[in-house]
Amino acid sequence: QVQLVESGGGLVQAGGSLRLSCAASGRTFTTAMGWFRQAPGKEREFVAHISWSGGTTYYAHSVKGRFTISRDNAKNTVYLQMNSLKPEDTAVYYCAEYYGGTYDYTRAYRYWGQGTQVTVSS
Repeated sequence: QVQLVESGGGLVQAGGSLRLSCAASGRTFTTAMGWFRQAPGKEREFVAHISWSGGTTYYAHSVKGRFTISRDNAKNTVYLQMNSLKPEDTAVYYCAEYYGGTYDYTRAYRYWGQGTQVTVSS
């Protein structure tokens, strides 16, 4: 079993940037990874997905062009660079290990981190 720990969240003004990290322990990465987020009172939603090699990425329409997902398999870490942040990006951000199926569904992922809070002020 892999343990995932997110970090890098915080409070930022609109237009600012943050970089989230997701570090894995317990074993090395063996598959694709994803980032999701959940705002208060809303369902968890897909943000970004990256293949094991890093050669294929997918983004939610709401973040495309502003967020970039990347990974360093040697460090067992996945990143989410978030630029031009908006107040509607405020949420708890989770990384997860892909298991199979449609990449933008939560059920396609089997291991989740505890999340890191991102708050964007207007």
